[in-house]
Amino acid sequence: MDPTPSSSTATKSWSIHTRPEIISKYEIQNRIGSGTFSDVYKARRLSDGLTVALKEVHDYQSAFREIESLQTLQHSPNVVVLHEYFYSPDEDAVLVLEYLTTDLASVIRKAKKEWGGLSVGEIKRWIVQILLAVDACHRSSIIHRDLKPANLLISSDGVLKLADFGQARIRIAPGFFSIHDNLQPQNQESSSMYQQQKTVSEPDIVNQENRPNPMVDIPLGTIEEYGPSDELKSKDLLDETDKDTNFADADTSCLATCTTSDVEDDFLKSNYSYDNNDGGAESGLLTSCVGTRWFRAPELLFGSENYGPEIDLWSLGCIISELFTLEPLFPGTSDIDQLSRIFNVLGNLNEEIWPGCAQLPDYQRISFEKVETPSGLASCLANRTQDEISLVKKLLCFDPAGRATAMELLHDKYLNEEPLPVPVSELRVPSSSHGAGPGSSGSDDWGGRQDMGSDSDFDEFGRFDVTKGSGGDFSIRFS
Repeated sequence: MDPTPSSSTATKSWSIHTRPEIISKYEIQNRIGSGTFSDVYKARRLSDGLTVALKEVHDYQSAFREIESLQTLQHSPNVVVLHEYFYSPDEDAVLVLEYLTTDLASVIRKAKKEWGGLSVGEIKRWIVQILLAVDACHRSSIIHRDLKPANLLISSDGVLKLADFGQARIRIAPGFFSIHDNLQPQNQESSSMYQQQKTVSEPDIVNQENRPNPMVDIPLGTIEEYGPSDELKSKDLLDETDKDTNFADADTSCLATCTTSDVEDDFLKSNYSYDNNDGGAESGLLTSCVGTRWFRAPELLFGSENYGPEIDLWSLGCIISELFTLEPLFPGTSDIDQLSRIFNVLGNLNEEIWPGCAQLPDYQRISFEKVETPSGLASCLANRTQDEISLVKKLLCFDPAGRATAMELLHDKYLNEEPLPVPVSELRVPSSSHGAGPGSSGSDDWGGRQDMGSDSDFDEFGRFDVTKGSGGDFSIRFS
């Protein structure tokens, strides 16, 4: 047992040990992850000895997003299983989750340091599983908003599962509503969420604990689309109101891993519009302060509050690139540095490349010198094939409407030609990512990952000019 929970969460993080409805069903063994908004414990279910992860979430909004998303995706074999959850108005929500020992970040780290890389067949199988997870989200109108290797958990037998839905949003079509809209945490009788204990329906538990993945071991060419492809472009759906009272868990890697994710030290600095407009109940807007910087889409970096699932597709492109090279594609040290790195590779953003980009909230406020000769993605993917480069290019384009959907990529030539994806049973999986202790795993191996979400001082960027406008706005021009 870790005896020293962080001071900011000390009171609440220990409440899990005194709640009779939990300790009567689970033996809490040790804390395996800790962050600003949650603590994660390894536990044993007393009824059958099953090892699970108990995630105690100290932020109501984050807990609800995760519960609603996981219940919506409970039949998706590449999404982590929510067994049940506990909640009462005067206590934190506790999610009982499938216990998974490692993640894709650990696979990349191991491949770089010990394995001498990943085979093409392995890379393809990881990509297929990631695409299936993202496609399941988008078909269910869920935007994950924090895709990164540390949130792609992996079972001991190689099945990859998307986790950490604390920042997720469920978008709804006209004429429908989200239960977010009318749910109040003080009213216990108004929603099933506020039952003392809520269990996922029994048939779902039976199906999920030892369920096979029907789409993991079949040849890619035989995948059939299960219904019309829902591309979920922004213009087709209503944005669910973004009611952020607190930011989602940013310092703990979701569920069973103890990896510390690398996001904002100061969340308010991640959006250039320092107003940090989260969108009120009337606005229907989303917050741009989401996701981990290295995987954050340009529209978010420019403060967009009207975006769709395409932000996940950009993140997906960064993840796939990292599988190819075992190095992060855009390891920015601040949001401005992040944009600069993107522009140096892809060229500057303008209306010709993305019509309408000038309407982004911060587009006119920050300008960069023209990049005369962008290096291009091919230079970042040295020694990779043209098909591999093309796959990444289909995701990393400025205009969100031009990004390929997950289902489109599942049918891409690259994934359906020799060498085919290896069977899941042939994937190399690290034994565990828990060896470094709570909150410290990965900090040494990632060589700077801890800076992924913290803003650096402007001094490192050399000369820049700040111009203040009459309305109080300002622009920053870098040379």
